[in-house]
This record gives sequence, C-alpha cells and structure tokens, in this order.
Amino acid sequence: MRVFVIGYGQAGGRIADTFLEFAKRTGQKFVIRALAINTAKSDLIGLKNIPMEDRLLVGESLTKGHGIGADNELGAKVATDEIYTIQSAIDKRGSHQVDAFLVIAGLGGGTGSGGAPVLARRLRNLYEEPVYGLGILPAKEEGSLYSLNAARSLMTFMKEVDNLFLFDNDAWKAGGETLKEAFADINEEIVRRFGILFGAGEANEVGQMVVDAAEIINTLKGGGISTLGYAAEEIGSEGLLKKFFGKKGTMEKMDAVTRITSLTRRAIAGRLTIPCDVTTAERALIIAAGPPKELSRKGIEKSKERVEEMIRGTEVRGGDFPVVRSQHVATIVLFSGVSDIPRVKEIQELGAEAQEKLKAVSSEKEREYKELMDTNDSIKPLF
Repeated sequence: MRVFVIGYGQAGGRIADTFLEFAKRTGQKFVIRALAINTAKSDLIGLKNIPMEDRLLVGESLTKGHGIGADNELGAKVATDEIYTIQSAIDKRGSHQVDAFLVIAGLGGGTGSGGAPVLARRLRNLYEEPVYGLGILPAKEEGSLYSLNAARSLMTFMKEVDNLFLFDNDAWKAGGETLKEAFADINEEIVRRFGILFGAGEANEVGQMVVDAAEIINTLKGGGISTLGYAAEEIGSEGLLKKFFGKKGTMEKMDAVTRITSLTRRAIAGRLTIPCDVTTAERALIIAAGPPKELSRKGIEKSKERVEEMIRGTEVRGGDFPVVRSQHVATIVLFSGVSDIPRVKEIQELGAEAQEKLKAVSSEKEREYKELMDTNDSIKPLF
C-alpha cells in the first residue's frame, strides 16, 4: 500500500521521520511521500530523514516559530488559517501514486492535537483516497492538561478520518524509563508494525496469498478505532533484515503451519498498539511476513478461522508478505472498529476532571476580579 505520510506537530514529525528511516533501512517502498508540519522551527530542524524541503513551518506570524505549547485550540486556529498553504504543499508533492494518506499526531500537545483533525477534514473533502489517522495518547505522567487535549482531539480526529489507529504511550513506556528515553523505542515499535501492514502489498516477491491495498482499505472501512498486534521469531542466524522484525527469541524448528498459528496467537495476546477487548472488533486482517518457504497458506487460513470465531464482526482477511533474505517470521493482526478501550475511557474521564478544574479556576479568578473592582469602587479618590 503506497502511503503519503504527514507528521503534524512534534510527535507526529518524529514518527514520520522514523517511517522514512525504516523504509530506507529495510528497502521498502510503501512511503511514497512524506511531509512534516510544525509551529516550532527547532522541532523541524531536529528531524534526520525528512528532506528540508519537506518540512513546513506554519503559524509563524502568531508563534514566531517557537511553537504554541499545549494550546490545542490555538493549534486548530493555526491549521485553519494556514490550510491553503498546507494544501498547496501537499499538491506540489502529488498524490497520483498514493493509495491512502496517513496523518500522524500526538494528541496531548497543542500543534498536532489541534491541527491534525483540521487537515484530515480538508484531505477527505478534496481527495478520493482514504485518510487514516495515527493518534498517540499521552502518558499519565504528562499531566491533566495533556489528558484534556487528548480527550478533545480524540473525538474530533476520529470523526474526520476514515479510520483512526491509536498508540498508547502509557502502555509502552518501560518502568523507571522517562518518556524522552522511551521515544526512540516506542517510535520503532510503531513503524515496525505499520511497515508490515503497508509494506505487504508492495513486496517484490509474489506470495501465496497476496495482500493488496484493497484488502487493507476494506478492513479499515466503516471508521472507528483500530489496533495492531505483532509477534516475531528468529528462524536462523542473523541476516540483513533482522532489523526489520526486531530482536526476538529463537523458535525451535517447526513446520510453517504451526509457526504461523503460534505467532498469530502471540500477536493477539501480546501488547497491542492500544490495549482493548479485541472481541469487539468489526473486521480483522492477518499478515504473515518472512522468507517465502516459511510462510504457509494453511497456517494463515487456520489463523483466520480462529479470529473469525473470536471477533464480533464476520470479515476476516489474511495474506502474506514474502521477504526473501529475512531471518525472521512475523505476524501482525489488525483489529478494526474496536469499541471496548479502557484507556480511551480513562482519558475521557481525566479530560472531564481537568475541564471542571479549569472552570473552577476560571470562576475563582472572576470572583477575585469582581471583589477587587468592588473594593476599588468603594475607595474615594484623593482628588
């Protein structure tokens, strides 16, 4: 699947940058275009892989290139004011080879959480290709304001995209690790999963069960929130594409059918991009990736049967992604249209609490101001 990746804000730009690095490292060609958009010049300069001409600074008249902090209302205003500039930048890069747009943003800050939904709405109005969102939920330690921003942005973003992938920083940060330390590993985990999802249809080798863009689009149709599960095993000595699948434990020699079904079970039971009850999913897609001889049509079919029995919906697709020189076999399972997501409920509750606190503070400030004015009125002038 050929994707136009747009990173909006600091987190979005970093992940888009990691997408490009991953594609280059693994020789994949699913990223057709990439664009980073931000209100902070320093964040754009800090990117390593996106070319300078594909980094767009917006809102400079308001922010002077210093960003907008955590003010997502201002982020939405900047995006609205600059939408023609952003649209022009996208048009110049072309979309004739693109199967879909992927708009990536952190939902806790200001620039991305406010701007990404505005951009997604514009793209859906102008293009026939589907527009997907990838929203990064803030960790609890980032504070109540970030939770409030995420609660606001989440609902808006979900309405403006054809499907919203969520990734929960809080579920992926290791104990004792700061968010800054965790960012690189978290971003790598994100792009590894999406690298298999979007890269499958662009494989140079012909598989037993080809996954093309239409399979992914049909799985994601209907909107809602999606999550990705992943599992991988080393099957031999270290090879060129070990970095593609990450370092996992070595699996004892076994037949391809058993390996695929085992990895699928692990992908479902392991850490999802957003922890949820996968049985509530409306649709699902299974992709097995690795050397052609290690991939099994029967293994994929058996895995599909298992997922069909598990989810609420009836649409389960599956296919393979041949990677000739890989020393790993990996599976991803995409669950689309999931509805029981504890972290989303928690974010909404924290956001509501933060909103009430802001109202209380505002009311207190208004009361203090009124008392001050009343006091001033009671004081007689000296002259």
